[in-house]
Amino acid sequence: MYRDKSVAVVVPAYNEEKLIGHVIETMPDFVDWIVVVDDCSTDRTPTQVESYRAARPWNDKIFLIQHDENQGVGGAIASGYEWARDHKADVVVVMAGDAQMDPADLPAILDPVVEGRLDYAKGNRLFTGDAWEQIPRWRYLGNSALSFLTKIASGYWHVADSQSGYTAISLKVLETIDLDQIYRRYGMPNHFLVMLNIYNFRVGDVAVRPVYSIGEKSGIKPLSITLKLAWLLFKCFLWRMKEKYIIRDFHPLVFFYILAFFLLFASVPLFARMIWRWIYFGRIPPMNTLAFIFVGITGMQSLFFAMWFDMAYNKDLR
Repeated sequence: MYRDKSVAVVVPAYNEEKLIGHVIETMPDFVDWIVVVDDCSTDRTPTQVESYRAARPWNDKIFLIQHDENQGVGGAIASGYEWARDHKADVVVVMAGDAQMDPADLPAILDPVVEGRLDYAKGNRLFTGDAWEQIPRWRYLGNSALSFLTKIASGYWHVADSQSGYTAISLKVLETIDLDQIYRRYGMPNHFLVMLNIYNFRVGDVAVRPVYSIGEKSGIKPLSITLKLAWLLFKCFLWRMKEKYIIRDFHPLVFFYILAFFLLFASVPLFARMIWRWIYFGRIPPMNTLAFIFVGITGMQSLFFAMWFDMAYNKDLR
């Protein structure tokens, strides 16, 4: 128990035989349940977990869920969330099986949810001045780009470090959201923020220490995953606009976004025509220039107005 609240920690694990023991050993005593979700590992990860269950006097805390086929980190988290929801854990934390989440930060992650200030607290590794030095450069830059796109897609403009999976969530949220809809792969944190915003849950960042170079292995390719998640976020953005500002409520910002997309898309051929005229004729007709400037500036103004309205609408969800 932590401050009279039961706490379950979901540990998604895929081929983490080297570090899963460290995660279990360093788990704070106040954690009531450690739910390890083995995502069809090909190494000895489940065997390692079972050995801890058998060897520790407090092994009744440890539970192992095994997937018959690999579902991705989002699928593993969803399975853990379902277990914790069914067992009525007051607060559910996610700590990855690669030991990159410092247990010393756990109380700070829990406090906003336990106190009822937030429905979903998320670790932010970028708050510290050491993040640029500790996080691999390409991952830092890719994370920053995805964080910006996630702000637009999710409506949580105050949230950064979108790829951080160190989170705490209330039982109320898990009982409200359809966990079967959670995105199963690496983009789960981004997609989940969009789901939270549609239901108007309060979300906030908590400063946590970045942990790297402890023996973890990452198969993530920053450039390819950034492009893939950018497409996912675009679809999530459209979904949120429909669900939140058309179906569940109505807000004119939808018209501003539509106008912005139309005008900015229309500015592309105008710009291309300007370049073509300059290359082949050595000059650009003033009318072409004025048309491009008018369409481009109006499109950007519409986009900024839409973002501003979105920020104002969601300002209380923090």
